[in-house]
Amino acid sequence: MKVLLLFPLLFTFAGFSQNFNYSGSLGEFSSASAISISSLGFIYIADSGTDEVFKLDTLGNLVKDVGGYGWSVSQFDEPSDVFAAPLNIYVADKNNSRIQIFDKDLNYISVVSTRDGDNQEAAFGYPLSCAVSNQGDLFILDSENNRIIKFDVLGRFNQNFGGFDAGVYTLIKPVKLAVAGNGSVFILDDNKLLKIFDAFGNGIIIVKLETEFNDIDIMFNNVTLTANDYVLLAKTGSERLEFKRVELKGDFPKSDFVSSVFYNNRLYILTSTFLMVFVQE
Repeated sequence: MKVLLLFPLLFTFAGFSQNFNYSGSLGEFSSASAISISSLGFIYIADSGTDEVFKLDTLGNLVKDVGGYGWSVSQFDEPSDVFAAPLNIYVADKNNSRIQIFDKDLNYISVVSTRDGDNQEAAFGYPLSCAVSNQGDLFILDSENNRIIKFDVLGRFNQNFGGFDAGVYTLIKPVKLAVAGNGSVFILDDNKLLKIFDAFGNGIIIVKLETEFNDIDIMFNNVTLTANDYVLLAKTGSERLEFKRVELKGDFPKSDFVSSVFYNNRLYILTSTFLMVFVQE
């Protein structure tokens, strides 16, 4: 895979793969859009087809679901992303231009909505993605203005970055964000650019990907990049971020990949209608 490295030696793409064996499939969805796994192993899936969010246990059994089309509390209009923090679950409610916050059992807590507020620096519309850092900061991908909005642990607006004034780090068509353990923000932009900012919104690196990717996800120190039919896996926490292509083995159903998460030696690959589980050799 060819990449444009603006900061040499930070990114490498290994020529060898990691092997994972197909274990089975979970769930049945209409048009799944995102997956997140809590530190306890519970699986949360957003389904933009039914406007619902599902909580599954570690065996894939349905624990609870919330949603349905609408704009009231606990309803959604195209949930585009879900993020499981240790205590709370964050859902990017795209067409309602808000982030709904639930507890780990999907009981409604509160909402973040600034589109119609007085502070245009904090305003976001049609959020595509959201994530919370280890420090408790909430990052929101504002697709209406092609920028990232950051709120602190108390819910106060902190800053926005990646907008039209960001120079080479200006976001073109951002599709997904993820936050690493050190607070740096990884943004998949226009499906083929990876732009990384530090926790303060300063650009660090731009990587040009030859293949288009649908998703980026970070759990603990594991980073996954998801294309239609394969996944790249890397670990953060060192100066060199080395991506390895995952070798998927077994007789698994073929369907375009939407997203993926690596957790507890298992690779979870979400398609629009089901979730596949692969176990690392």
